[in-house]
Amino acid sequence: MKTNNPLLQSYKLPPFSAIRVEHVQPAIKQILTDNRVAINNILQSQEKNPTWAGLVLAIDELNDRLAAAWNPVKHLNSVCNSIELRQAYEACLPALSAYDTEMKQNRKLFQAFEALAKSSQAAYFDVAQNTILEHLLLDFRLSGIDLPSKQQRRYAEVQSKLSELSSKFSNQLLDATQAWTKHINDELILTGLTDSAKAQMSATAQANGFDGWLITLEFPSYDAVMTYSCDRALREEVYAAHCTLASDQGPNAGQNDNGPVIEQILELRQELAKLLGYASFSELSLTTKMANSSRQVLSFLRDLTKRSRPFAIQELQQLKAYAAEQGCIDLQDWDSSFYREKLRELRYNLFQENIRIYFPINKVLNGLFSIVQRLYGIEIFECKDFDTWHHDVRLFEIKENSQHVGYLFFDLYARTNKCGGAWMDSIRDYRRTVDGLLQSPVVNLVCNFTPADNGKPAMLNHDEVTTLFHEFGHGLHHLLTRVEQAGVSGINGVALDAVEWPSQFMENWCWEPECLVLISGHYETGESLPQDLIEKMLAAKNFQSGLRMMRQLELALFDFELHATYGDGRTVAQVLTSVRDEVSVMRPPTYNRFPNSFTHIFAGSYAAGYYSYKWAEVLSADAFSKFEEDGILNANTGRAFREAILARGGSQAPMVLFIDFCGRAPSIDALLRHSGLSENTVA
Repeated sequence: MKTNNPLLQSYKLPPFSAIRVEHVQPAIKQILTDNRVAINNILQSQEKNPTWAGLVLAIDELNDRLAAAWNPVKHLNSVCNSIELRQAYEACLPALSAYDTEMKQNRKLFQAFEALAKSSQAAYFDVAQNTILEHLLLDFRLSGIDLPSKQQRRYAEVQSKLSELSSKFSNQLLDATQAWTKHINDELILTGLTDSAKAQMSATAQANGFDGWLITLEFPSYDAVMTYSCDRALREEVYAAHCTLASDQGPNAGQNDNGPVIEQILELRQELAKLLGYASFSELSLTTKMANSSRQVLSFLRDLTKRSRPFAIQELQQLKAYAAEQGCIDLQDWDSSFYREKLRELRYNLFQENIRIYFPINKVLNGLFSIVQRLYGIEIFECKDFDTWHHDVRLFEIKENSQHVGYLFFDLYARTNKCGGAWMDSIRDYRRTVDGLLQSPVVNLVCNFTPADNGKPAMLNHDEVTTLFHEFGHGLHHLLTRVEQAGVSGINGVALDAVEWPSQFMENWCWEPECLVLISGHYETGESLPQDLIEKMLAAKNFQSGLRMMRQLELALFDFELHATYGDGRTVAQVLTSVRDEVSVMRPPTYNRFPNSFTHIFAGSYAAGYYSYKWAEVLSADAFSKFEEDGILNANTGRAFREAILARGGSQAPMVLFIDFCGRAPSIDALLRHSGLSENTVA
């Protein structure tokens, strides 16, 4: 369809620079209208004798057209947020939610899919096709297909409101983050900060019309202060601003408060679960996950807690003792990162600034590409002429045997009007079209690293290198699929508690000496990371890993308990206190409101599923043990992992894929060993 609206036209890559806010609503409205007409036509021809092409592939075509218009808009709203774009984006949410619910409560459509699953054709369907039909029929039931009409209408209302609230949560957090800054004129106040951190703060100040330095709550700036600032009062001030974001506490108390939003979200999720016959939202969430029951999830988390907590207690005692030696006798949350870094520097003679200079972004990317090329037999080339949303964005083409596989956008640096964190999302899925053609995948990879400054390239610390590898693992999962059915190609259809497996799996290569040489090179001389630095990094790898483990377990237990017990009379704060009584070894101040910025569960897809990170880490660590046995860059083992895991997407259950690769069920032992928590007693 040729129009002046780029969102209504077909394209190879999204025309990001051509998208205007005035395009969004008309395009989405037109596509939804067209889709409704098309679905009625499909049902007329498929209601009695449905076929795979006539029903499933035809619906895929409609879904793909909608995704082609909406995915770029959703992406731009996250990385180039503006008042106008936000308004256009939010104006579409009710219509999209209504359309989604309408399709999933369409009884004729449900009956057509059900008839296809029971037809004689089904005997000839492959594993992916059968899985898609299972998922589709479950989605219909989880969308209230069996409910009376009044309850169906209520289900639609709840889903629409949840969509709006999720967006509101994210927007208020972004606004709160940007509402706070601290202008510094006296460089002495910044004592302890690295030269690169101060250079970035100076650049931020200049960009905002100030002299001196400007501290923000974007992660690179916040992390620099908490890790390196010798000024305890400054650390406390920045900490208080950060941990009270979008809440009733802190310097901007009551502005953009996400507290009421959280309450509404939890209430509506619980109502949704009850409508569908589940005791809690946690139970509802497990219907599409690898874990079988709430008991299994909680048992898993508490077993990890039992094994890890003694290490964390000892680590905290060591940290407090060291801080006391330095004159800090009452270690607080705003002190822990600072003294942890100082203790690590002392114990291992390891300084992050000495590491960062060996990880300029281009060297890291080239090394990363070299690693995956050797493992998976792919080639990666940078594209120079493409449409983009920001001048820092880069585009890479993935090839195999000189044949196009897909595209990967990189948006790596923090900036104003960009959501914090790191993520991968899909722009286009790999699939076989109704015309028999193969459509290649396109993904976005987003991070918030410190950008280049003063003529120097952007340089990463090792934690950022790990983040890059993690998100690239997600990208490979979506790009290297061989499943031609859209519903289960790439990350589609993968159980949420397994979707982090390929991403966490990629992190392992960041720690292998053979790979550290590939991904490192001094930004001026090109010299690889010296052996003594590699040895220090490996020695410090699991420094205070018990405390890190307990923090993740606290988040996971809080999330799951909150959604499992909502309605029992306890407030969000009381649930969090209960979890901390069980897990925490160091309590934050009472004004801390971290749930108000917990986007994973209140503005993302991890509600009652944050445990997935640790669950998937078991799969990751155990699967990586095969590479430890065969060789870190063993091409045969790499191809085996690709074919058993990455290529098969969501076409089969994760446990089946794991056993196919490893020949056995997963064990928690590898995770504990990789984390330095495997001894029977605390050392």
